[in-house]
Amino acid sequence: MNPEAVPTTEAPESLAFDLQDLFKATPRHPRFLLPLLQDIQSRYRYLPRASLKLVADHLQIPESRVYAVATFYKALSLTPKGEKTVKVCLGTACHLRGAASVLDALSRSLGIPPGGTTADLRFTLETVNCLGACALAPVVTVNERVYGQMTPGRVAELIREESHHEAD
Repeated sequence: MNPEAVPTTEAPESLAFDLQDLFKATPRHPRFLLPLLQDIQSRYRYLPRASLKLVADHLQIPESRVYAVATFYKALSLTPKGEKTVKVCLGTACHLRGAASVLDALSRSLGIPPGGTTADLRFTLETVNCLGACALAPVVTVNERVYGQMTPGRVAELIREESHHEAD
């Protein structure tokens, strides 16, 4: 999905139209709340606020329940995310091998703090507790690509390389 496809306004009418196919494919039962939110998140890279009411109406549950689930899971977001999610591991092995300085370099290079998204919606910078690749510490992932033994000096190269890759 390109940045232009990410809705910046939340006109419920157009959003309802965009989500018709998901609603038609999803039974009206509360147990489908999380899968439906995941599908919307996958489509837009975030959950437009207007979609929460539409989901509540479709599943016939309180909007507060939809909001509670949407804000409980870290994988779900109410703010737009970039095409590429850069994750910096801050687990013990990565921390001991300089992950904090890699994170600082990424933050400076992208011009955003951890948890932020670039204005052009290309990159979102996040931290994680462990990526499970301790032998490669410090580790950074960009979507599904793993970059091991990262250093602050390699950050510019990583950003340049990822700027030329299509989003996964």
